[in-house]
Amino acid sequence: MDIRTRQGLLNALVGKVGKRMDNFLIPLELLCCVSRTEFSDKKAYLRWQKRQLNMLEEGLINHPVVGFGELGRKASELMLLLRKIEDSESLAASSGEVQRTECLRSLRDISITLAERPTRGDLVGEVCHWADGYPLNVRLYDKMLCSVFDALDEGRLTEEAEEILEFLRSAWRILGITETIHNTCYAWVLFRQFVVTGERTLLPLLVEHLRKIPLKEQRGPQERLHLKSLQCAVQLEERSQKLSFLRTFLSPIQRWSDKKLGDYHLHFSEEETLMAEVVSVVMLTRRILIEENEEVIQLNEQDWIDTYISSSIKNAFTRVAQTVEAKSDSTHEHVLASLAEETKRLLKKDSSTFVPIFKRWNQQAAANSASILHKLYGNKLKPFLDRADHLTEDVVSVFPAAESLEQYVIMVIESARGETDVDDYCRRKLSLYQVEYISGTLVLRWVNSQLERIASWINRVTEQEVWEPISPHQRYGSSIVEVYRIIEETVDQFFSLKVPMRVGELENLYRGLDNAFQDYTHNVVGPLVDKEELIPPIPVLTRYKKEHGIKAFVRKEVADMKLIDERQSSLINGLTTQNLCVRLNTLFYAVNELKKLEDSIQERWMRKKNENLNVRRSMEDKSKSFSYTKSTFDGCRKDMNAAIDRLCEFTGIKVIFWDLREPFIYNLYKSSVSESRLDLLMESIDMVLNELCDVIVEPLRDRIVTGLLQASIDGLIRVLLDGGPSRIFLPADAKLLEDDLVVLKEFFISGGDGLPRGTVENLVARVRPIINLISLETRILIDDLREVSQGGRSRLAADSKTLLRVLCHRSDSEASRFLKKQFKIPKSAVIVI
Repeated sequence: MDIRTRQGLLNALVGKVGKRMDNFLIPLELLCCVSRTEFSDKKAYLRWQKRQLNMLEEGLINHPVVGFGELGRKASELMLLLRKIEDSESLAASSGEVQRTECLRSLRDISITLAERPTRGDLVGEVCHWADGYPLNVRLYDKMLCSVFDALDEGRLTEEAEEILEFLRSAWRILGITETIHNTCYAWVLFRQFVVTGERTLLPLLVEHLRKIPLKEQRGPQERLHLKSLQCAVQLEERSQKLSFLRTFLSPIQRWSDKKLGDYHLHFSEEETLMAEVVSVVMLTRRILIEENEEVIQLNEQDWIDTYISSSIKNAFTRVAQTVEAKSDSTHEHVLASLAEETKRLLKKDSSTFVPIFKRWNQQAAANSASILHKLYGNKLKPFLDRADHLTEDVVSVFPAAESLEQYVIMVIESARGETDVDDYCRRKLSLYQVEYISGTLVLRWVNSQLERIASWINRVTEQEVWEPISPHQRYGSSIVEVYRIIEETVDQFFSLKVPMRVGELENLYRGLDNAFQDYTHNVVGPLVDKEELIPPIPVLTRYKKEHGIKAFVRKEVADMKLIDERQSSLINGLTTQNLCVRLNTLFYAVNELKKLEDSIQERWMRKKNENLNVRRSMEDKSKSFSYTKSTFDGCRKDMNAAIDRLCEFTGIKVIFWDLREPFIYNLYKSSVSESRLDLLMESIDMVLNELCDVIVEPLRDRIVTGLLQASIDGLIRVLLDGGPSRIFLPADAKLLEDDLVVLKEFFISGGDGLPRGTVENLVARVRPIINLISLETRILIDDLREVSQGGRSRLAADSKTLLRVLCHRSDSEASRFLKKQFKIPKSAVIVI
């Protein structure tokens, strides 16, 4: 067949030496030179003949470069001849051949006339070649361009591709091809071959030739008119449209690229390099087409990229959501929690793989894709947030995942927009989930319920507490162990809540626990009565007299005797020395454990903060949500230390004024100093001291012993100044009293094993001025009291009350007269108080 084709072409050249080589009609010459006998199969011959006839029809009638005008009749004759040639095959062999020969002879005459009709008139003497029309000439050139591909591997160019293209350039004048038409056609051929074969090496060539297509202002005026005149009817969306040359070839490229990029997550999930080339192709194509259609002058490439991102993100998110929902039955995790993780993974993939490609045309591609995904997930999340009212398993599962996703979205936006612009962008583009706010409300609700539970637990364990040491090494009550156990359980549960939290929730927990410890401290010291309940009332102020007398009352110095009921007395007796020491040890243990609890809470909060802030919070309200303010248990620590001080003071007062009331308060120095000395009481005090030291923890020993010493000094002062009418103190007794004071002091110093000497000396110093007054003569005391009573200054550095009481305990007529006359103080006999 090739031999016959070449022979037909050679025959066509006979007699055309020196003439234009593009004036012959190739299909006509082939029809005349190639007979039916050259084909072994009649059907093959008929198909070949039909193809040549169609070529003539396309070139001469359907797609001539100029209209027919007065040649319209010849065109009708040509159509009739073409039909007759086809019909001749159905006739008998002899008559059919005669008809075919006659028709070919007539066809030659008419075809030459039509093929060489005058052109548009721009060149004198020029005629139109039969294939100068569009789109046939371009279709032919399209087929010719396909010869650059390897027959064995259609996705690759032959080694002679450049030579073939150079050879085809010689046919440009014949087919009416220009540089623009060539680059457009070749770009289309490369694109089509890429789509068919999937050979990616063709895309760089495609991009190269798209770049070579000149923009409108780069073309000459004649070429612009020529390209504008080339139009082709194309079937688009079930209707026929007339498209220009460039739109005919480039629109399919754009549509295919738009479709692929509209779901680039699906089509380019593992081929980002391919996607980059496709984006280059479509952006070049769009630019050419937009200018060709004169739609816009200012090209907005960012909008094109945003369209791809929006479309693909939505498609990808839909698939992810469907996949998560399909797997929900087989997983124990809530759908929204799984969806948040998958959405975050999708955003990571988009940010790391696809966004770098888009950033060449749109620097904010990452921020836009992040904001779209944030909104898509937010639409799914909102109904769940609206229904959340307790910290259920679903809430604990969904909230952290949603918060993590939102934080990653903000981080991506920040990386794209920069720190200075991220806040404004987020306010404009993001409708924040407010997970942290909703979560905080639920956490506060949970914390409050736990605090109520702790409060009831504290009341129960303190009511059941017997205030006995747990063991010789654990000398505190079991209730504090239980309190710390439930509080630590609550703290563990608080930090195991995998939901977003603000510092307000931590502060609320601190306040609640601080109040709980304060309640416990109040329960520990609750049974303690006021120290006034322990101290017997001060006797009425009377002059000392040996004869019987009755009580008298002088101004406000007189006090009523207080009667303690049996219930109160039983309560006080129940507060034994061991009981009080265990309470002290318990509070001391509570104070020490507070520091450990504080450190644990603060360390875990910082760890939780770091876990939740693996990305920087850019929004102002969020940046403060985890800001660390060192909350402490200062309130309960202050109360506990105050309670320890109160217990130490109470213990000393109870020992001296309640437990040792009879020997110390009622009988010490009774009748006379020499008859009832202080050293007789030291054995009883020593027994109490030993009991204290056996139970009290070492760090509290000095504090409680100091309380006992303080109470002993108070009791001694009480005996010396307010011992009642049964006691008498003479100047000669001062030496004995001083000796007793030394005994008391050395007892508590205990040779260096007891209290520090300085502490003891400071406390004992309160008694020495009183003993000094007792050692003075009555006249001196009276003169000083008169001076002070008249508003003067005491030469003895004593107040009027102390001077008056010292004189009242004098068995001295001068003192008695003075008191009776000056202060109307009555005399009384010795009474038992």
